[in-house]
Amino acid sequence: MRYNIKSIVHNICYNMNDVFLLLGSNLGDRNSFLQQAIGHIESEIAPVIKASAVYETQSWGKTDSPDYLNQVIVLQTELSAQVVLQKVLAIEKVIGRIREEKWGQRIIDIDVLFYNSDIINQPGLHVPHPELHTRRFTLEPLAEIAPSFIHPVLNKSILQLKNELKDDLVVKKLYLS
Repeated sequence: MRYNIKSIVHNICYNMNDVFLLLGSNLGDRNSFLQQAIGHIESEIAPVIKASAVYETQSWGKTDSPDYLNQVIVLQTELSAQVVLQKVLAIEKVIGRIREEKWGQRIIDIDVLFYNSDIINQPGLHVPHPELHTRRFTLEPLAEIAPSFIHPVLNKSILQLKNELKDDLVVKKLYLS
């Protein structure tokens, strides 16, 4: 992500934090669920300042599940990482997410990928997301909107991480109207 002086000053003056979220859905009207999630995020957390295209992705982890739609969004908020996590978990619940099994099918999934360049290891909150660098369905949309963002643990750009991926999962950009 490139910053200009105006945005840096704004963030310092208003204590704003850049938050990268990954949205995913593989049940029902997947695109509608992504849009509902964005609506709730904008009303409960902060407006979306940048959004990737929507990508269709083969199911990861449980390969017999329906394909996902995934999208990465960026917000700027004064909220702490812990409060952002609490709010996205509540949004998932409002939309209808039921947590039954790891990598199971889901109406909506919202993951915190990055919170500024902070490294957070707390129960239930690990930022940067510990698996993002191994997953094409995360790196494709992330590289679209923040190719030069540096992963604070791996010290590599998102584009570098994407280019080094061994994951051969099919991820295709959709052009939705």
